[in-house]
Amino acid sequence: MTNLLLYQRIAQQLADDIRRGVYQPGERVPSVRKMSAQLSVSHATVLQAYANLEDLGLIRARPQSGFYVHQTPALTADTPDIARVERPGLVTRSSIINQVLGEARREGVFPLGAAVPHVDYLPVRALHQQLAKVTRFQSPRAFSYMFSPGFEPLRRQVAIRMRDAGVLVDPSDVVITHGCVDALQMSLRVLTRPGDLIATESPTYYGLLQLADLLGLKVIEIPSDPTTGISVEALQLAASQWPIKALVLTARLSNPLGGTIPEARQKQLLRLASDFDMQIIEDDIYGELMFEQGRTKALKAGDLEGRVVYCSSFSKTLSPGVRIGWIIAGKYQDEVQRLQMFTTHSACSVTQMAVAAYLENGGYDRHLRHIRQEYRKNLSAFQLAIQQYFPEGTQITRPTGGFILWVSLPARVNTKDLHISALQQGISIAPGLIFSNTEQFNHCVRINCGIPWNREAERALMTLGMLATQLCQEAS
Repeated sequence: MTNLLLYQRIAQQLADDIRRGVYQPGERVPSVRKMSAQLSVSHATVLQAYANLEDLGLIRARPQSGFYVHQTPALTADTPDIARVERPGLVTRSSIINQVLGEARREGVFPLGAAVPHVDYLPVRALHQQLAKVTRFQSPRAFSYMFSPGFEPLRRQVAIRMRDAGVLVDPSDVVITHGCVDALQMSLRVLTRPGDLIATESPTYYGLLQLADLLGLKVIEIPSDPTTGISVEALQLAASQWPIKALVLTARLSNPLGGTIPEARQKQLLRLASDFDMQIIEDDIYGELMFEQGRTKALKAGDLEGRVVYCSSFSKTLSPGVRIGWIIAGKYQDEVQRLQMFTTHSACSVTQMAVAAYLENGGYDRHLRHIRQEYRKNLSAFQLAIQQYFPEGTQITRPTGGFILWVSLPARVNTKDLHISALQQGISIAPGLIFSNTEQFNHCVRINCGIPWNREAERALMTLGMLATQLCQEAS
């Protein structure tokens, strides 16, 4: 433990020196041998510190030459503008959303569209080992029905993990679901009836629009800031005009903007919900991918009235294919379990047991630390490439975690056309029109950065930037 703290202190000091300009981009930092002698520490400790600085993207190793300050261009692109409030309405985009998603799922395309982590960032081997053990040693139970609320050891592990989000719950408060969308749809079915009005962020997750259409709900989109999340002021104005039954949002790393609501504004939001008697459904699927853990808690952590129904899953951290999510419904839990019993019973028995075993073995936090570092580096590389290759005037978000970027192109570029042109070049994207029931984001696109940064990724962004530039010129 002493060495760990020591290498972190060394890394922090050198990082501070780099940021203050003591070492300029392209300059060589002290060699491992020199730093070891200066600080009277082992070579291994210095190497650990330098590896940490590499993970942060501050230095790069050059073979047989040493370590150099990374020559990173400044990210100067503006962040996207905030949306405007439009009147509530039934969802009219489901068919176009389905069409775009179907086109983007073509085999062999480079996946810049779907917010799915690359297999390299998933603990596939460890999960496979746990699945093998479960099917071999617990086969009678593993191949039987699992009923609501789900596998108790898994619910216990989820309750433990919720402490990191600032939410104190017992295992009995957790209901296991078929992923986060299943949790969202059950929440909406319990809290609303056809014709009710729900509020959501703008732009919003397209899956929520599809659910609203399926359930016959009206939607009002509330402008959201790419940094601080949903506008409490705009929500208050909307709530004073229309009877909003429920608010659906992501307080930590929203999709697609990546905004995180600061604690002070979370408190304002909860007070507002209380004043207007709104229920809140919190989708926290990206919460464990925040780069600075512990800095911002889930909205549910400050919920003193039992007004927040919390939903999440392991789809962005462990595997989208295991389909394991959960819901903390509080006073609505009995209704959720009754609904689940008459629909899906619970999630798959085998995967529930395997995920529980994986979490119990303690490798999950180590895995999270690794992928957070990888996604931080990826976001930086993708942002700089977009800045370099996309048309002048392009705006880019700066999320503090996760692996998605929201990119706003010049207004004359229609990203539905860009989507079609990109597919012809073997690249899939998520055009902005699927993230809203309005026409406000037709010039925007969501980019998946959960892909290893390499020459193929750079070529894809270069091609996408070229296509966007052509569309820009044609529209001039």
